[in-house]
Amino acid sequence: MLVSKLRNPRLIRKRKESFVAYGFLAIPMALFLFLSIGIFLYAIYISTFNWGIMGPTEFVGLDNYERAFSDPIFLKAVRNSVKYALIVVPIQTALGLFLALLVNSKIKGSKFFRSAFYFPSIASSAAITTLFIFLMAPDGVFNGVLSFFGVDTANLFNQGAWLSDSRTALYSIIGLNAWTTSGTMMLFYLANLQTVDSQYAEAAVMDGATRRQVFWYITMPLLKPAHLFVVATGMIGALQLYDQAILAGGADGSPDYSLMTVVLYIYNACFRKFEFGYASSIGVILFVIIFSLTLLQKSLFGAGGWKGQN
Repeated sequence: MLVSKLRNPRLIRKRKESFVAYGFLAIPMALFLFLSIGIFLYAIYISTFNWGIMGPTEFVGLDNYERAFSDPIFLKAVRNSVKYALIVVPIQTALGLFLALLVNSKIKGSKFFRSAFYFPSIASSAAITTLFIFLMAPDGVFNGVLSFFGVDTANLFNQGAWLSDSRTALYSIIGLNAWTTSGTMMLFYLANLQTVDSQYAEAAVMDGATRRQVFWYITMPLLKPAHLFVVATGMIGALQLYDQAILAGGADGSPDYSLMTVVLYIYNACFRKFEFGYASSIGVILFVIIFSLTLLQKSLFGAGGWKGQN
């Protein structure tokens, strides 16, 4: 009986197919283990050394981490990154949801508006930031519009130089990125909206529910997976802000470190000072921050559900 099973052509073919499938899966899994988990563990190892351009010189244990938390510039970078994320993520999430609801409705030209809203997300970040710098200059278009409406830009922050004043530089980048990323969030929400069964909303309307009640008690709870994905990916991207910061404020995060972010701080430690061990410790700290916030978001939007359901 056992011999007949082993000689069964169907079983042999299934086993061969399984081996081939596992073989194809083994390649990306090996790359994932090496490029993600392996390199992260290696970064932890490097962070315990005084590792310069010539390699490790001495084992320092947790000294790199102690040095980071005693550096006021690093603490300023953490505050800037967290502040940026806490402001830009809610804005881009709300804008993305609003735009998704707008283009999902049956209006003329919805496909055009969908493409127009998404276009900033696929455009070059460096090109948009460079153009934004010119628009926000003292003699730029933004101040020209303000002057047209009677605002005296000469008496504004640093005479209207929005990116050259520590009080307005970070908020200017927040405004830029909230606009450029809302199109991506719109697509995420739109994909989820198109899978929602309209019978729930129709039944609620027949029972006398208003549009606001339908949105808050029907649509929002059904979008729970989209909320988690949008907020989590938005937070991860926000905490890794780099390109707009270095283009607008340079490698030093000028003015007055107002545009210094954690990733920009890593760049300075790694490629300007060649302190690879110290830079690795900052990367590990950033990972812990992102991982902790992701778990928090999972608890808020995951098993706990959307509070509007109650």
